[in-house]
Amino acid sequence: MTGAWWRRTARAALGRRTRLRWVHLVLGGALLMPYFLLASVVLSAIPGANPFRSLGWQLITYAVALPPAAVTALFPLVRTLEATAARSLCGLPASAELATAPATSWDARSRTSIWYVLHLAVGGLVSAVTLALPPAALLLLFLPFAGASEARELGWPTAWDGAVAVAAPAAGLLLLAVVVATAVGAGALLARCAPGLLGAVPAERLAAAEARAARLASRNRLARELHDSVGHALSAVTLQASAARKVLDADPEFARQALAAIEETSRGAVGELDTVLGLLRDGGDGAAAATTPSPTLADLDGLLDRTRAAGVSVELTAPGPLGALPAVVSREAYRIVQEGLSNALRHAGQVPVRLRIAWTADEADEDGPRKELEISMENPVDGTAREQRTGGGRGLRGIAERTALLRGVCAWGPDGVDDEVWRLSVRLPLEVSR
Repeated sequence: MTGAWWRRTARAALGRRTRLRWVHLVLGGALLMPYFLLASVVLSAIPGANPFRSLGWQLITYAVALPPAAVTALFPLVRTLEATAARSLCGLPASAELATAPATSWDARSRTSIWYVLHLAVGGLVSAVTLALPPAALLLLFLPFAGASEARELGWPTAWDGAVAVAAPAAGLLLLAVVVATAVGAGALLARCAPGLLGAVPAERLAAAEARAARLASRNRLARELHDSVGHALSAVTLQASAARKVLDADPEFARQALAAIEETSRGAVGELDTVLGLLRDGGDGAAAATTPSPTLADLDGLLDRTRAAGVSVELTAPGPLGALPAVVSREAYRIVQEGLSNALRHAGQVPVRLRIAWTADEADEDGPRKELEISMENPVDGTAREQRTGGGRGLRGIAERTALLRGVCAWGPDGVDDEVWRLSVRLPLEVSR
């Protein structure tokens, strides 16, 4: 029962596909008619030419009509129209991808022109076969039922005998089979050529791949921003709330300070979250939020104050003001420091953190000395926490991605001298190449 149902379904799908392809081919024949009529008028000016009655001249007219069609197909919108028709009527496989945008390059236009000529040429032949052969096939099928006089009037053989009566219906059926076979074969030819001629050209595929890569990079950047800003705030708030809960009865003043720090940290996190989410909105408030400046190393004091409010002592060593650094480097460096402090809050607890920011020159650079920003962060950690941090997480991966974007280097792990100290080291070039 199931097998019979599948066979019926397959036959129905095949019949529907054949009918749609036949319609597509007849549509090509209809599109060929204006060019054919134009060529007929032009050739009629030649002495002795008869494009409307002579089969030879009709074939010449058919050939002359195709070059103007090829020129017409150079217009960009032709590819969109032909691709839409082919996708709807050609019965293409699901894996076939056709271009939907107008043809802008000469490569795409030339391919569309070849397809258009192929569609009109094959469609014209199928239309001619469809118009000419079925009437002849019907006459042959009904010829045995006509007398000899009627046969002579129709131009059929005058020798009316049993052999002619048997051969005529067979010839009629053969003509109908030729019509069906021509439509099936021509439809299969167009379906096979459609992906190569109406699909995206290599330049368009490369542009689409670059656009996908840009969207993916943008999503990754937003993910890093959310992880670093919100993750740090949640880590700090968790420690502050835990400390306030433990000393709520014994030291109410400390609990009030912790709650105030929680309020300030949450407010700052909400502001940063709104800035990042603004990049995802369209127009209006999203455009305004997208122009909100991201924090840089010039805002490092506020970050350190919030971290200290969580009970973590942070010792900063810097050669001078941090506001004069390049904006891109300063912004990424701020996020790197923020993620480093978040890791210390999550994995090391309330331990002192030593943060060092300095400018160095790499004398080994083959192009000469290169100024670099060096960020070093150290904090004590017990064995259990160190094991948890060895595998790395999204935060450390985000640090590596930020560093790679600026062509810097980074490393983290237990200090080589003291295994009880966790160390994060990042070097960023101050001269960012564009």
